[in-house]
Amino acid sequence: MVIRRYDSSDCKYLAELFYETVHTVNAKDYTKEQLDVWASGHVDLEKWNKTFSEHFTVSAVEDNKLVGFGDIDETGYLDRLYVHKDYQRRGIASALCEELEHAVQRDKITVHTSDVV
Repeated sequence: MVIRRYDSSDCKYLAELFYETVHTVNAKDYTKEQLDVWASGHVDLEKWNKTFSEHFTVSAVEDNKLVGFGDIDETGYLDRLYVHKDYQRRGIASALCEELEHAVQRDKITVHTSDVV
């Protein structure tokens, strides 16, 4: 696995990864209606690309496939952290977090999370 800086060409694939992950990994903990609100499948790619570009954003790549991503802003707010539904429990989220934490070098990282698995 390689962790690399975000490229704007990643945005569409990260939006798809986000949708599939939320609707698969979190399906046992939330209703269909809740999942649809969280991840409707209609991401504003221009807005996502803008925030990804403004934040420190990294993508995890394995076998030439995007398998995870995360972003953090300069205040230490970790905004998004998602790992592809088929690549769970392989240390990808931990590797992404380590990159994000080192990038901002803050004493405190802030996250707003759903149920943690």
